[in-house]
Amino acid sequence: MANDYEIERELGWNDAIERDAPDLILLPEGEYDFTVDHFDRERFNGSDKMPACNKAVIYLNVETPDGVAIIRESLFLHTKGEGKLCAFFTAIGQRQHGQRVNMNWNAVPGAKGRARIGIREYQGKQYNEVKKYLEPGGRDQGSEFRSGAQCAPPNAPAYQQPAYQPAPPPQATNYQYQQPQPGGYVPGKF
Repeated sequence: MANDYEIERELGWNDAIERDAPDLILLPEGEYDFTVDHFDRERFNGSDKMPACNKAVIYLNVETPDGVAIIRESLFLHTKGEGKLCAFFTAIGQRQHGQRVNMNWNAVPGAKGRARIGIREYQGKQYNEVKKYLEPGGRDQGSEFRSGAQCAPPNAPAYQQPAYQPAPPPQATNYQYQQPQPGGYVPGKF
């Protein structure tokens, strides 16, 4: 068997292979800590329920005694999926509940969070899925993801703008005009 500490490398067309892919680890329903392994930027072509939009496919790793369970999750960058995006970014600590923020995708790989994981069946096979992202400190993100859910109230400002204060009037100064000297130099205070 190959050494588990072997450095990853590209294989040639005629190289020998021996390591089987790990079996899918199906987690029982429950709450789990996760780490975002990586994500892919993709384009969703649209469906009856969701128009065409950008899509982030995130890969969540959950450590178990049997190995690492990998959960593949799609986040649609559309207002219909905004509630799920907010819950995800809150779970990984990039925002506070109700806060308006710009999504920082560069900070997503390696981020840690907690989620309620469930089981879904698709074409006769069972897979894990995120039922709910959980806020740090245990605050629940709602009963389930709803299409069109908002991160913050629709009229919440992105930041608190300070009250308008007019600029003070300019102070009178005692400047004297001086003739420019050859070469464009003008002596005086600047």
